[in-house]
Amino acid sequence: MKRTTLALALGGTLAAVAFTGAVAAPAVADWFDGRHDEYASYATGAAAKTDRASVPRWLPDDATSVEYAMKTTGGDRALKATLPTTTLPTICTPLPADTPRPAPALTPDWFPKDAPAKATARCGLTYAYMDGHTLYAWQDNQDWIKDNKAGSPH
Repeated sequence: MKRTTLALALGGTLAAVAFTGAVAAPAVADWFDGRHDEYASYATGAAAKTDRASVPRWLPDDATSVEYAMKTTGGDRALKATLPTTTLPTICTPLPADTPRPAPALTPDWFPKDAPAKATARCGLTYAYMDGHTLYAWQDNQDWIKDNKAGSPH
């Protein structure tokens, strides 16, 4: 009789642990996935660059309505800004049509889901395109890692 009671108690405990793990695991995963993501808004490009060294230096100082997202654990970045012109900054170079465009790791609600298909240029390590006066740009962690290993000034 004692073995049966012990088996039932052990079985109940294991079931409770499994249930708790099944319920808690998704919440922990959501917390862990986003805990290194940071988001910020700035009135101007100059303010963004003053506040964060990771904001691309090529972003014009007179850009407005700057939205910025970054992972603190690597080089993933996302950027949206309104520029005074409809053209990308002069540092940007055209991206050949056959160049792979990685999907951004950060996809805040203000960042287009179809951005990789629209990228027309590279601005330093950043993939970018203009939609009217709105600049959309993102940086891929793998590019950032390669650049840091090479000792580049980007």
